[in-house]
Amino acid sequence: MLFIIASVIAIIISALEIAFYNKKRSVGYCITTIIRNIVCIDLISLEVFRLLFMKPLHLRGFIDTSEFSTKAYVIFTLTAIVIGFLLQVFIAFFNTRLTVEKDEPKHKIGAGIFKAFTVLVFFLGVAAREGTVWGRKAFGGVTGDQLIINLTSPTEGTEASVYIDAFEGPILKTFVLTILFALIVFGSYKLYYAFKDSNKRAVFNDFAKRITCFVLAVVCLVSGVQYGVQKFKLNMVFNAYVRHSTIIEDNYVDPETANIKWPEKKRNLIHIYLESMENSYLSKELGGFMPENLMPNLTELAKTGTVFSDTDKYFGGPEKGTGTQWSIASMVNQMTGLPMKAPGWINTYGADGKFLPGAYTLGEMLEKQGYEQTCMIGASGTFGGLRYLFDTHGNWKFFDYDYAKENGYIPKDYKKNWGFEDDKLYAFAKEEITRLYETGKPFNFTMEDADTHRPGGYVSKGKKKPFKFKYANAIWNSDKDVCEFIKWIQAQPFYENTTIVLIGDHISMETEFFKQAGFTKDYKRTQFNCIINPAPSVGKPDEKVTRNRKWANWDFFPTIVASIGGEIEGNRLGIGTNLFSGEKTIFEEVGVKKANKQLEMGSKMYNEQILQVEKLEDAAGDVELKTTKKAQLKK
Repeated sequence: MLFIIASVIAIIISALEIAFYNKKRSVGYCITTIIRNIVCIDLISLEVFRLLFMKPLHLRGFIDTSEFSTKAYVIFTLTAIVIGFLLQVFIAFFNTRLTVEKDEPKHKIGAGIFKAFTVLVFFLGVAAREGTVWGRKAFGGVTGDQLIINLTSPTEGTEASVYIDAFEGPILKTFVLTILFALIVFGSYKLYYAFKDSNKRAVFNDFAKRITCFVLAVVCLVSGVQYGVQKFKLNMVFNAYVRHSTIIEDNYVDPETANIKWPEKKRNLIHIYLESMENSYLSKELGGFMPENLMPNLTELAKTGTVFSDTDKYFGGPEKGTGTQWSIASMVNQMTGLPMKAPGWINTYGADGKFLPGAYTLGEMLEKQGYEQTCMIGASGTFGGLRYLFDTHGNWKFFDYDYAKENGYIPKDYKKNWGFEDDKLYAFAKEEITRLYETGKPFNFTMEDADTHRPGGYVSKGKKKPFKFKYANAIWNSDKDVCEFIKWIQAQPFYENTTIVLIGDHISMETEFFKQAGFTKDYKRTQFNCIINPAPSVGKPDEKVTRNRKWANWDFFPTIVASIGGEIEGNRLGIGTNLFSGEKTIFEEVGVKKANKQLEMGSKMYNEQILQVEKLEDAAGDVELKTTKKAQLKK
């Protein structure tokens, strides 16, 4: 069918070529012209169409088009027409019928300003599209709320390859395309065409070129912005700032005033965020997507603990809730029982003392119970404002890449991956946990590994690489490392009175790996989770409690409290529900889609009580921010 479409277009273009500028009209010459155009337009159109739109298909896909949509036929038809037009332009130049001469615009200043504006419009359009393509490839399903928060949060400590990738991708491509477009826009010329009567006539002057380029630039901008809005779900930003919902107000239980009965002997907590660790890495028979299980050790370990699954299989995880699918958001969810929402007016996550100042967190709760607490990561805590979350909420010792350099754990100029690699992280963690235990106080140790972080993951020198893809090797080695670390914990004297919480912080953003692995859209990706050795008060829950659950990261806040022996009246903290209780979560009560839609919207309570941001206008009409104390808000 595609051959027929291209051939018909080639015949029409051949007829126009013969009619308008072929001096020879012999039968042989006409047949040669038609054959030349059919061969060239057919083959070039098919190859361009395959490369640009149908990459997975081969020649068989062009012969058997039974599964082609109407859109595919339309795109191919337009492709063939463009190829035919370009072929005619080439032939016209080759036959010296089409010539170019310099053309001076009548109004040089006005024309120059218009051309500069046209180039700017084109630049913005290309930047919007290329930025979106790179963002989706680099970070996966980034949403509007995450985009706003990340753009307004500190970026110090970002792994260098992210900047390099951005430069080599959207930045370089945008500037190269813009420069090429500018050369066309600012070049002043006329196109002359010699018709059959040999009279040379101007068919395209500088004015026509300016208008054509401007139209193309506007189309580029509109399509680029529309593509960004669609892929980044920027309607969520509109919802966050324009529309409002009371779902948080209606379901929120203040952790500071909640009635929680704690055991007399406090239980230790080790909370490990596993970077990008998800259930898709399991083998297909276990509910994953891999031909071979990339997490064999975590698989066996999880069987000794409690896993909360969204399916009837043992392995499963949380739904993708609004404000949950990046590292710091996941920590906010599990420490506050709340989603991480876009700020009310300006960024409130990037400064000390302003990171959710009205939230009452797990850290503050355990501080009040006399816990000694440490958070340890191998990257710089400045990135995304993570340090401020822990500095603001509880008596935490914050051990990050910067702390390790300042205190002699690593050389001042040491840098691997995002800071220091997981080999060192687990070695330092053993030392720190031992120190916490020796204080004689109950302890809360929180950490996050990083070797499975994008881009590509990290595999330390000397580690095995049994798989073709680097990222698969990073996952496989990370699985081995964390389980060896847990075996060490289980051999310590404090283990009997210690709960270990394991959870993938979010689903992976390493899009290229999933593309190479052949992931399909109908496969539902979820975070790995497992709670080892929970308090006797929760025991081993029934399958009715652990399977076919609809829950989100914020439900882990009260669940963790219960796992270390806290008995929560009402089984809810923040908007999270204690999963051990078997009571319905917000997702189970309202529905995942409906709840997420409402959580996308702005929340007066979240802005005023949690972010503690108010919009005030002074006498001059300027907008300023005022942070108030939580006690004043409650009044």
